[in-house]
Amino acid sequence: MHPDFWHERWQANQIGFHQDEINPYLVRYWPGLATDTSGRVLVPLCGKSRDMIWLLDQGYSVLGVEISPIAVEAFFAEYNMTPTVRREAHCSRWAFDGLELLCGDFFALDRRDIGEVAAVYDRAALIALPPDMRPRYANQLASLLGKTTTGLLITLEYKQDEMNGPPFSVSDAEVEQLYGDRYTIERLCSSDVLEANQRFREQGVTRLTEQAFRLGDRKTAKPE
Repeated sequence: MHPDFWHERWQANQIGFHQDEINPYLVRYWPGLATDTSGRVLVPLCGKSRDMIWLLDQGYSVLGVEISPIAVEAFFAEYNMTPTVRREAHCSRWAFDGLELLCGDFFALDRRDIGEVAAVYDRAALIALPPDMRPRYANQLASLLGKTTTGLLITLEYKQDEMNGPPFSVSDAEVEQLYGDRYTIERLCSSDVLEANQRFREQGVTRLTEQAFRLGDRKTAKPE
């Protein structure tokens, strides 16, 4: 999916993927990750998610990555934050207290851009990508994270031929395929959420399942 797609979405304010409320799975399951609040949380493809504010309120420092400057500017404006902005090789870094947003292409970043990260929170990144991009995303994420990084992953699953993504359908089998050689994977919940999602019903989706996964201690990667 070309970056222009997301730039156009934000320019047209077509951001149905944005949630106005704190994600309930984040509130319910994040404490179980047992992540030290002295660590930093990576939020890839973060948009202007309020979930980052929740993580800040729990005492974490947060590093978001977002390609759209419209989204980044809107986030800081909505919370009356005046960030410092520094242009770097692969992105621009917007910083305010314990929060940093990297505005740029996630796939262009390297470990020097990210630094040390203790955990990753993915509510809308993996499901925002079509099937052919998801292995590349998983590999890029692995290249940016340390060996002791844990995480919370939230996915949606439905019959893909009933609706065009994004968000795309990602099965638990695909989660295992993408991450099973790097993490221990624990499915925390699987919920029928079709009734609460009118947009999906209007598109003809007949079954919609939301799942949350804990990505545990990093395994030794399989040799390529």
